[in-house]
Amino acid sequence: MKNSLSIIYPYRNRELERVKRSLNSLQMQAVKNFTVLFVDYGSEPEKAIKAKELCSNFSFANYNYHPTRFQPWNKSRALNSVIKNLTSDFCFVADVDMIFHPDFVKNAVKLQQPETTVYFQVGFLSPEEGVEGKKYNEFTNYRNSTSEATGLSMFPVKVLQELRGFNEFYHFWGAEDTDMHIRLKNAGYPVEYYDKEILMLHQWHPSYRSKESKKLTENLQINGIVQLNHQHLKFTIENKIRETNIRKWGEIMSETDEIELENTSVNFRIQTEKRQVDDFLYGQLPALKNKVLKVVIEPDPFQNSKKFLAKKLFKKKVPVYYSLKEVNDLVLLHLISFYRDKAYIYKVESVKKQIILGIKL
Repeated sequence: MKNSLSIIYPYRNRELERVKRSLNSLQMQAVKNFTVLFVDYGSEPEKAIKAKELCSNFSFANYNYHPTRFQPWNKSRALNSVIKNLTSDFCFVADVDMIFHPDFVKNAVKLQQPETTVYFQVGFLSPEEGVEGKKYNEFTNYRNSTSEATGLSMFPVKVLQELRGFNEFYHFWGAEDTDMHIRLKNAGYPVEYYDKEILMLHQWHPSYRSKESKKLTENLQINGIVQLNHQHLKFTIENKIRETNIRKWGEIMSETDEIELENTSVNFRIQTEKRQVDDFLYGQLPALKNKVLKVVIEPDPFQNSKKFLAKKLFKKKVPVYYSLKEVNDLVLLHLISFYRDKAYIYKVESVKKQIILGIKL
């Protein structure tokens, strides 16, 4: 019998105890006509092995790993990799933090209409609320989300496929869910908010925004990415965008490509001098075709030398340099804007003070 609902979990390196609580709550569902598609978008190998083992304990869960650990987090592409080939009529975009009411699936199935997206009010547990060993109705300390929180949605699959899934420009976090809702409305499809009862509780965790750093870290980041994502959302609204991902969507780099890029020798080096970085991004990179490039970007020793500082102090002509963090933001932004459909790996080596990019052009 065809599943009434596919539940998609996008995941990377999160605490497995909270994943286990979420899957346990699905184990308790009154209606069993659903399947879980667990999309591991590039967890570290040890965490991936444990996540796969966890999923194997639940007969309804299907684990799938993508070799993207050296690419920035992209929830949209993780979801699209499943949505593109889904055959169920409806899918629900889950979160590993969700604890589901035992009647969630039962109620979700009742709400299904051929062209209607339904999103749900959620209860956000307080940090003081214990989660171990509790039944759903024993949770009391939480606040309710508003209609502005669009992340927990059930979609008609054919409609998502028609609109080419979630917009894969959005990386890291912020705005992809709201963008999807707006494009659905722009295309004339109804979107309804279900707040008659709380069917999901969100396990507490610190805000992702609190993890942002203005310093260069091996945990890939771009300064101001949330603001950029919301600016792009404004573009979607003002231009009444419907379809997205015009070139490709839902396509993931293969393990073969990852291995090839890892094993490719460095064949290009540049330093953080502004003109070198700018020429690489805007002149050289667009001109290269059918090439596997492995580039190392590192500071010029002269940049922090006494001679450089002395010349700068006396206002003599000196080269203009980016910081390695500025280079990081420029290169990552370039990748997610223009090269996200290419096979690539990207690493920050904080000890060596290097950026390493491998890309198949």
